[in-house]
Amino acid sequence: MDVQIEKIALAKRLLETDDEAVLLQIKEIFESNDKDFWNDLPDHVKAGIERGRKQAAEGKLTPNDEVMKKYAKYL
Repeated sequence: MDVQIEKIALAKRLLETDDEAVLLQIKEIFESNDKDFWNDLPDHVKAGIERGRKQAAEGKLTPNDEVMKKYAKYL
């Protein structure tokens, strides 16, 4: 895919449309790409992720196959 050709084609379609719904959808796409989801997470979720990162950095990990064996009966 040639990115420049795609951008030009999309720009032409954008300029030709009068459909407000399409324009709003495009606007939402651009705005959602600018957001950092981290800022929308609750504090307790952020704390859990940071705790997991710290544990991983300290080598406190359990291999996936061990976890799967342990919890296979629940799946």
